[in-house]
Amino acid sequence: MPPPQADFRRIKQRIPIEDVLRRYSVKLRPGGPHTLRGPCPLPTHTSHQSQESFSVNLSRQLWSCHSASCIAARHGRMGGHVIDLVAILQRCSLRQAGILLQDWFGESVAASHAAPPRPVVVESSAVQRNRPLGFALRGIDTRHPYLSQRGISPATAQCFGVGMYAGAGFLAGRCVIPIRDEQGRLVAYAGRAVNGEEPKYRFPTGFRKSQVLFNLDRAMQTGGDQVIVVEGFFDALKVHQAGHPAVVALMGSSFSQRQSDLLLSSFASVTLMLDGDGAGWHAAEYIAQLLTPKAPVHKVELPNRVQPDQLSSAEINALVGPPNPTT
Repeated sequence: MPPPQADFRRIKQRIPIEDVLRRYSVKLRPGGPHTLRGPCPLPTHTSHQSQESFSVNLSRQLWSCHSASCIAARHGRMGGHVIDLVAILQRCSLRQAGILLQDWFGESVAASHAAPPRPVVVESSAVQRNRPLGFALRGIDTRHPYLSQRGISPATAQCFGVGMYAGAGFLAGRCVIPIRDEQGRLVAYAGRAVNGEEPKYRFPTGFRKSQVLFNLDRAMQTGGDQVIVVEGFFDALKVHQAGHPAVVALMGSSFSQRQSDLLLSSFASVTLMLDGDGAGWHAAEYIAQLLTPKAPVHKVELPNRVQPDQLSSAEINALVGPPNPTT
């Protein structure tokens, strides 16, 4: 009789991480939109100083602990998905953890209705647009070592105006990314933490990600009819750097009606290259279903836990085709 097997992909997609934490009586508090925070429940956590180091991203089904000693005990890994979590808590293999999860949540794993919610934001016509900023930040270091660590060249950083901000305010000490609307007007800065601080990204109060597509204004200027859609800012920077300037980022895996309208009014075909995880695969599938009746859609499915910003230019071009020689 063959040994039992675990469907890792289905488990990660369909078993809510908060249900797993509840089974272990782990109590966390809200730490922001779709985020929980609190003491780390892992047996690898031995620090008495890092009391609020454990965080959970509910929308992406991921957890992390930012305690240096806990990370070191897990051989440098900051976090993972539900199967990793159970494997550490049970001190067992990933396969054994997957089988346990299937035993505990069997109906949820098998039932089609237990899939993650559709990544589309339903909006009314009354939703307000983002207003242009009345200022621009100064003193942004586009040659900061953090950018080279992420594989971003000085030329790309300068083109996008991305860099470390040493000024005052809620973006101080973060890598800032200017966000412009489809008309090229500066509407916000996102601030990316570079030292493991939470939240990973900070946005101005009232900023609506669902109303814009990052880099759309530049992508439209290429004059092409095809666009590549990715999830994150650094995904877009790396794809642009690989020779594909017609790239936009959703700033997450959600896809709004406004973003759909912006895409279809500017491009005739779409290539989806979302993250290689449950949220990315599900979002790509649903967005493709939404757009296909109106435009040709090509899905690039990345391997498990791989993101576009982790790929080299050669690897990106192998997936989406060679760069346009005219760009």
